[in-house]
Amino acid sequence: MASPQPDAVNTEAPQPGAPHADTAKPEPPATSATTLDVPSFGWSGYAERINGRFAMVGFAAILIIEALSGETFLHWAGLVS
Repeated sequence: MASPQPDAVNTEAPQPGAPHADTAKPEPPATSATTLDVPSFGWSGYAERINGRFAMVGFAAILIIEALSGETFLHWAGLVS
């Protein structure tokens, strides 16, 4: 196979697994995976959404503990006698 001329366009399909000279690693997105919000600290919509999700997980965990143990969470945790 002859090498292409400098002015010629290479029309051959690239081989699988072969490195491509014209491709670079893509930059990671600056936004979150689920919204277009940029993750930031402080009072932001993104932070409030994450805090709400963690609160829902914690509340569900307390309900599961109460259902499995048969006691209230405060009794189970030893906070009240």
